[in-house]
Amino acid sequence: MKFFPSLALSLLLTLGVALPAAAHFGMVIPSEPVVMDADANTVTLEIKFWHPFENQGMNLVKPKSFTVYAGGKAENVLDKLREEKVGDFGTWKLDYKIAKPGLYAFVMEPRPYWEPAEDKFIIHYTKAYVNGYGDDEGWNLPISELPTEIVPRSKPDALYAGNVFTGRVLLGGKPVANGEVEVEWYPGPNRSGVAPYESIVTQVVLTDENGDFAFAPTAPGWWGFAALNDADYKLPQDGTEKDVELGGVLWVYFNEFQGATPAP
Repeated sequence: MKFFPSLALSLLLTLGVALPAAAHFGMVIPSEPVVMDADANTVTLEIKFWHPFENQGMNLVKPKSFTVYAGGKAENVLDKLREEKVGDFGTWKLDYKIAKPGLYAFVMEPRPYWEPAEDKFIIHYTKAYVNGYGDDEGWNLPISELPTEIVPRSKPDALYAGNVFTGRVLLGGKPVANGEVEVEWYPGPNRSGVAPYESIVTQVVLTDENGDFAFAPTAPGWWGFAALNDADYKLPQDGTEKDVELGGVLWVYFNEFQGATPAP
């Protein structure tokens, strides 16, 4: 008897077998990872809760907070966000002027998202950097206000596709040993990645005993790293206390290698 994929899917659903779920990622995607021209110094940030590789949407209500960290200061820019619909899904954008040299960290804290399929809440603290005029001092320092984050251990504004990126996962300020880090490529607006099979859409690496991990992206563009851990508290849903997944999400840009030109 032939065994058709649709029949196999029906049997799995009937038997209650869990199917792989597409990974959720908080997304903060700057239009430029580096600003060097004072006459073109405004970056536009895409702010989403999304399935990046497949470019499939999810609704993001207005975040709880959106903060820009630069020069030792934290700037609340939540009221500067503007809502934009992508299909039926709520997303947000921010135009931000890089006025001074420095490393700018853009951080979103979303409101808790209830995921019925996983029977838990999801909160992804999402971060991306923009280098202003070549000054990237402090690229390897944590933002102490964040409950969880990925701290770069490779300079995040100086990477080519194929370079090994390393980061350290912190939860409550402490390294997370043997923790999972999900990785996805974002092909850009109105584009979807092509994968040979579903399980490779979201790649996974583990941290070592120091909370460090390494990954070498194969294509240029923005890559998301999501370190997922359980919170030490629960939130109510329909009268029942439910688990909370805390995600430390970092988006890093990998440049296409340009090769050589004739020397002057």
